[in-house]
Amino acid sequence: MISLGSDLRIMIASKPVDFRKGINGLAALVSTALGANPYSGDIYVFRSKRNDRLKMVVWDGSGMVLLTKVLEDRRFIWPAVHAGAVRLSASELALLLDGLDWTRVEKKPVKRPAKTA
Repeated sequence: MISLGSDLRIMIASKPVDFRKGINGLAALVSTALGANPYSGDIYVFRSKRNDRLKMVVWDGSGMVLLTKVLEDRRFIWPAVHAGAVRLSASELALLLDGLDWTRVEKKPVKRPAKTA
């Protein structure tokens, strides 16, 4: 089972990948192109050239999981193309999966309380 806790790392590859790749091919890309461990439990997100499809791979502790999403009427908002990956929060991933512009979300700073009771 995949849990989206606050300590979970979500990495999206900025360059498009060959979408004929399956679970083993994408896991290999995690280690070769991103320099990461595909068995770390982190979520790795890849996109197609047309930006209307994405695939995610994650090791859930008992096996590798492959998830696919296709947007029917729009395209995913993706960071500028460069080598490597960009880290997302769980809320940014939720926006990305809904096809929304997660790059326009602004995090508000949280102030610490001055006193406790």
